[in-house]
Amino acid sequence: MDYKVLGLTAGIEIHQQLDTKEKLFCHCPTTLLDNAQHTGEFFRFLRATESEMGEIDRAAQEEMKQVRKFQYYTYRTTCLVENDEEPPAPLNDEALTIGLTIAKTFCMTPIPQIHVMRKLVIDGSNTSGFQRSALVAINGALPNGGIIETICIEEEAAQRVKDDIFSLDRLGIPLIEITTSPCMHTPEDVQQVAEYIGMVLRSTGAVKRGLGTIRQDVNISIKDGARVEIKGVQDLDLIAEVVRREVQRQESLLSIHAELIKRHASVGTEQTDITDLFKETKSAILKKAKKIYALVLPGFAGLVGREIQPGRRLGSEMSDYAKKCGVGGIFHTDELPAYGVTAVEVAALRNFVRAQEQDCVILVAGANPKQASCAWSQVHNRAQMALSDKPVPEETRKMLEEGSTAYMRPLPGAERMYPETDVLPVRIDECRWHAVTVPELLTLKAERFASELGLDPAVARQMAFSEYRPLFERALADGVKANLASRTLLATLKEIRRDGVNTDGISDNAILAVLQAVEKSTVAKEAIPEILTAIAGGSTAEEAMARLAPTVSRDELEAVIKKIIAERADFIAQKQRAALGPLMGVVMQEVRGSVDGKVVSELLRKEIERVLGGK
Repeated sequence: MDYKVLGLTAGIEIHQQLDTKEKLFCHCPTTLLDNAQHTGEFFRFLRATESEMGEIDRAAQEEMKQVRKFQYYTYRTTCLVENDEEPPAPLNDEALTIGLTIAKTFCMTPIPQIHVMRKLVIDGSNTSGFQRSALVAINGALPNGGIIETICIEEEAAQRVKDDIFSLDRLGIPLIEITTSPCMHTPEDVQQVAEYIGMVLRSTGAVKRGLGTIRQDVNISIKDGARVEIKGVQDLDLIAEVVRREVQRQESLLSIHAELIKRHASVGTEQTDITDLFKETKSAILKKAKKIYALVLPGFAGLVGREIQPGRRLGSEMSDYAKKCGVGGIFHTDELPAYGVTAVEVAALRNFVRAQEQDCVILVAGANPKQASCAWSQVHNRAQMALSDKPVPEETRKMLEEGSTAYMRPLPGAERMYPETDVLPVRIDECRWHAVTVPELLTLKAERFASELGLDPAVARQMAFSEYRPLFERALADGVKANLASRTLLATLKEIRRDGVNTDGISDNAILAVLQAVEKSTVAKEAIPEILTAIAGGSTAEEAMARLAPTVSRDELEAVIKKIIAERADFIAQKQRAALGPLMGVVMQEVRGSVDGKVVSELLRKEIERVLGGK
């Protein structure tokens, strides 16, 4: 695709959890627990509130199309603030300091007085029906010439367990939200900017790591299309593909619109009850429905079933809208007969609603007349959008597997935000701003590791970006050589994990103790894997080293080498100096990794030379 001709414009919002001790508005820890550990549960029905101007946000109105009962799990680590049964505590100062650090790293201007706002959210992810958010800084710089428009600190949402069940252990974890300008014009641009921002965030050493701790929302539009926000892209490598597929979707919708206009297509207005037509149907979905309505779309035949993204069609878009009313989806004649609906039934349906060959018929089945009618109206509205002057609707979408997307709700409006009256403002004076220190960027740190420590550039970069970097720097400060530390942290731990060892139980202090012992030559580096495996199994570092790497004196080592050479005199006579390699393995197995390999190699080489020279 020629993205310049298409007029691709994109911006991103990055949401990153901060690694603080406490949550944003209470003193609960920011640790996550297994759902099975929940200690209680309660229920909520959420409704949208009016803005200060008496209006209700359009996205919230969409969520209220069906009454939903939300269930929440509580834990020993959660409190009444998460339950929305107690006022919030003051804004977490540790989180604010991290936010200011990130802002200063991007050369932003801080907000002199930080006010907390409420952002209306009634999808069940917040027990209060809103998310608290505070603007911290504006106008930052990006390497591509674009800008970071805002940085906000806000509370993380509750984690969905399944359906309408949520876990409160994640709710309230401090989150940084970084919003860029629409300054990207290719899918690769978007991915590169996201990678850069992620690198800056990790450079602080104050953000959480792991799956689910960072999410990207991508805003995308093309010429004659519309701004669409795609929520929750967790895999950085998928960002470019998400952008490509959204461009494809908007292009396809514009193409379908042009074809509909050419065909003089229209949208029917009659909500036809066809329940009786399917009384004897073999379709499981239609058989259990209490009410089935049809919508005739003159001139739409073949277009409802046209692919607009991999695995997605215009019919999928209509189905997404219908699902907001609680139905499982829709059927349409572009895909029938199928799903238990026979060709005879399709013919009878067309005849009943007087549909022509060029028409498409939509079937909406509900558990009751109200639900079916609501879903029919949603499909009707989405079909009208396809014919309107704006065939690509502005909306919020969720990412599906592999990068395609599905409709979630309309884009929110200004009515979504209103002041939080339970939290006092926080002043950021010049003294506090000047006291904020800017961290060394990981890219610069990688260059320094290579130039100053002599690490291979690839290893240096891997080490700089690794979660073990703080431990690596502690090891260096304790006198451990860079190559030994990097090899252990990047390779050895990975190797024993591959062998089935759970390394989560190995503390940083235990690893440091082993590395320091190797530096002091009381433990050979060859013993590190076995020692770390023992520590992972429950031994202390001291116990593992005493058992698996007993001290062998030089005299004892020389005696072992002489014994092995005497036993293999014929092998040495045959292989000559090439016997060194095989015999190294024999000696190392005998001393069980308690001696450095360099020392063994040196003594073994000398003894082999002595034997060969004597002959």
